[in-house]
Amino acid sequence: MNKLQGLRGSIVALVTPFHQDGSVNFERLRQWVEWHIENKTDGILALGTTGESSTMTHEEDDAVLRCVVETAAGRVPVIAGTGSNCTETMLEKSRRAQALGADGLLLISPYYNKANAEGMYRHFATVADQVDLPAILYNVPGRTGCSISVEVLERLHSHPNIAGIKEASGDMSYAMKIAHLVGDDFALWSGNDDITIPLLSIGGSGIISVWANIMPRQCHDMVMNFLEGDRKAAVDAALRYLPLMNGLFMEVNPIPVKTAMNRMGMEAGPFRLPLCEMDAAHQAALEKLMEEAGLLA
Repeated sequence: MNKLQGLRGSIVALVTPFHQDGSVNFERLRQWVEWHIENKTDGILALGTTGESSTMTHEEDDAVLRCVVETAAGRVPVIAGTGSNCTETMLEKSRRAQALGADGLLLISPYYNKANAEGMYRHFATVADQVDLPAILYNVPGRTGCSISVEVLERLHSHPNIAGIKEASGDMSYAMKIAHLVGDDFALWSGNDDITIPLLSIGGSGIISVWANIMPRQCHDMVMNFLEGDRKAAVDAALRYLPLMNGLFMEVNPIPVKTAMNRMGMEAGPFRLPLCEMDAAHQAALEKLMEEAGLLA
């Protein structure tokens, strides 16, 4: 069963909580999964960029995914970030995610070594051909230094195991060029909180969100209001919280959102190098935005 087909709303790009010694805080992780389900989050992405998966071992990845899958217990879909710049590594990680019970995969373009068009196509097709899970492709050239071209996406979108794209380039021209691919079997997901409404207006299904880590109910409601016809309420919410959404990217993600969660008493814990504490001036600016959004007493 493809649990991503027809999925709409807010998928949280979940932070990974750490103890002060740097180990994963599984108790807090379980609490957050329950909190997200209670607050109408529609899906959970574990081991994404926001989850600091690039600093974690394969064994830690497996343990985190197992914890999220077991806690969610089928109540919402769980998507595993299994991407790598090495296609064989991405395939290995994707097979493990399937064995651990993930409902879908998030596959990033091959950062650092990049690829020509044929290599980009084969990078994704190799996994889609050999793992029986729906996969969302991840286009984030600001992180990877390469983009999934329209032509490559046109080749991939009809693959039965490719379920959509997380579009995080921030380029609405690119989004318009791929919008014709959207249909029952291929979804467009915003990867940038600040342009969720524009992406929804051209057929998007929702947002894979950083902001949802701290305001899950508001994120869900904004998306569903738009999709269910109350566009004014959706736009009003987007504009109200836009300064905070942008503030969560005043330093590289997930530094600001994890800082915000710690400030809210959510015990997200420390970062793993090369990520480190937020600049003091930026932290003060973020706290001001959080106060304006009603997150701090």
